[in-house]
Amino acid sequence: MNWDDTAAMTEHAASGRLVGGGADGEDQAVEAALRPKDLGEFIGQEKVREQLDLVLRAARARGATADHVLLSGAPGLGKTTLSMIIAAEMGAPIRITSGPAIQHAGDLAAILSSLQEGEVLFLDEIHRMSRPAEEMLYMAMEDFRVDVIVGKGPGATAIPLELPPFTLVGATTRAGLLPPPLRDRFGFTGHMEFYEPTELERVVHRSAGLLDVGIEARGAAEIAGRSRGTPRIANRLLRRVRDYAQVKADGVITRDIAAAALAVYEVDSRGLDRLDRAVLEALLKLFGGGPVGLSTLAVAVGEERETVEEVAEPFLVREGLLARTPRGRIATPAAWAHLGITPPGSGSGQQGLFGA
Repeated sequence: MNWDDTAAMTEHAASGRLVGGGADGEDQAVEAALRPKDLGEFIGQEKVREQLDLVLRAARARGATADHVLLSGAPGLGKTTLSMIIAAEMGAPIRITSGPAIQHAGDLAAILSSLQEGEVLFLDEIHRMSRPAEEMLYMAMEDFRVDVIVGKGPGATAIPLELPPFTLVGATTRAGLLPPPLRDRFGFTGHMEFYEPTELERVVHRSAGLLDVGIEARGAAEIAGRSRGTPRIANRLLRRVRDYAQVKADGVITRDIAAAALAVYEVDSRGLDRLDRAVLEALLKLFGGGPVGLSTLAVAVGEERETVEEVAEPFLVREGLLARTPRGRIATPAAWAHLGITPPGSGSGQQGLFGA
C-alpha cells in the first residue's frame, strides 16, 4: 500500500468524526465565513504571527514579492487561513491547489505558467506532490523559471519558460517527509502549535458572534476544553451545540447546555470520542493495559490498523493516555483514571511499567 492510499484511507476514516481535524464540505463553507481577514484578527500562534508580520511588512516596504512560506502543523490549526491572510496583506490574488492534485510535472507547469506577478500560490499537503513535479518546483522557487520538455527520446529538447515573481505558501502536516532541498528553498518556516484552552475560548466567542449565537463564558470554556487544541474542531462543536441549544433550550449556550449537547455527540470532557474510548477500553479491559501490538489492538476495536495509528493514537499519546513502546501500546495511569477502571493488581503489572 503506497502513501497516497494510506492517506486516503485515514482521511476517509477521520472525515466522519466530530473531533477530526480534517475539513468536509460543510466545514469549508462555514470556515469561509468565520475566517479572519488579517493578522491582527487572527487568534493564537503568537510567534508565527509576529515573525510573519515582519516578513510581510519588509516585503511591502521593498515593493518586492514576499519570500516563500512553509507552514507545518496538524490539520485545523489555520494554515489555509494564514495563506489567505498573506495574500490579503500583500494585496495579491491567491491560487489554491494541493499536492495530491499535482501528479505530473506538466500539471505544475500549467499552474506556474498562468500565475500573475506577485500572486500567492497555496500548495496544501505539499509533501504528497509527485517527485517529478517537486524537482520542477525547485527551479521555479529559486530562479522563477521552469524547463518545459518538448518531444521524447534523443530528440527531446528543454525550452526554458520564465515565470513572474510569485510567493509559494506550502502547507504540510508531515514536515519530516519534505526533502531538504525543497525545505531549504522556503524563506520563512512556521510551525503551528496546538491552541491553549483560553485561546480557543476567544475563537469560540468570536465565531459565536459571527454566527449570531448567544453564549455564556462558561459555555465557551466547556466547548474549548473539548476541542483538542484545534480551532476547526472548536467551531464544529460550537455549531452542534448551537443546534442542541436551539432545539432543546432557549438558544443560549450555557455550560450545562454545552455539556449535555456534547454528551449526545459522544465527546467527553477531554475531547475523546467513540473511537478514542474504544481503543482505550480495548487496551484496558481486553489486554490489561498492555503492552499489545497495534494490529491486535486494531482487530479488537474493529478498525483498520492505519485508522488506529493515524486517527486515534496521536491525540491519545499527546494527552498522555497511551504510550508507544518497542513491545507495543500501553495505557498510562491517566487512562485508567479517565475511564474510571481499576488497574489489575495494586503493586505490580501495569503500574509497575511506570515505576509506581
